[in-house]
Amino acid sequence: MENGAVYSPTTEAAPGTGRGARSGLAAYFVLGRLPWHRRILKGLQLLLSLLAFICEEVVSECGLCGGLYFFEFVSCSAFLLSLLLLIVYCTPVHDRVDTGKVKSSDFYITLGTGCVFLLASIIFVSTHSGTSAEIAAIVFGFLASSMFLLDFVVMLCEKLRESPLRKPENNAKVEALTEPLNA
Repeated sequence: MENGAVYSPTTEAAPGTGRGARSGLAAYFVLGRLPWHRRILKGLQLLLSLLAFICEEVVSECGLCGGLYFFEFVSCSAFLLSLLLLIVYCTPVHDRVDTGKVKSSDFYITLGTGCVFLLASIIFVSTHSGTSAEIAAIVFGFLASSMFLLDFVVMLCEKLRESPLRKPENNAKVEALTEPLNA
């Protein structure tokens, strides 16, 4: 304690994985699990559903509020579900769960969200008061639902392309099997 320091450093700080070009939370994100067109669709789903929700929240008065409340619920749910799917695809969580289950969940969540978002947008169109915030929310709602449904169509095409093509059955073998053996 000659220099007045009570504690002296005993170890040097070891450079960990948190140092370098990608540090902190950025080190956990991997964007390569989704093709570039699916990443764009997922990003647009997230952005447009958030914008629809924000525009809907700006609405201060409503005549028929049922459509507004349903649209609010659906747009918020769509945002949270698309955020959840992006988190699963872009973080180490994807490595801990079965890839087939992730794809299947994404397939059905995207279809359901797109259909319900489209329904909520149609209902909101029929019950809105005509303010600019409502119209903006409706436009973003239709755009978001179209992105969800487009992503579903892309996944459906990928699924159909991956499934093995059925080969036509050979009818000659079937007929030979049905003939009597002692004929």
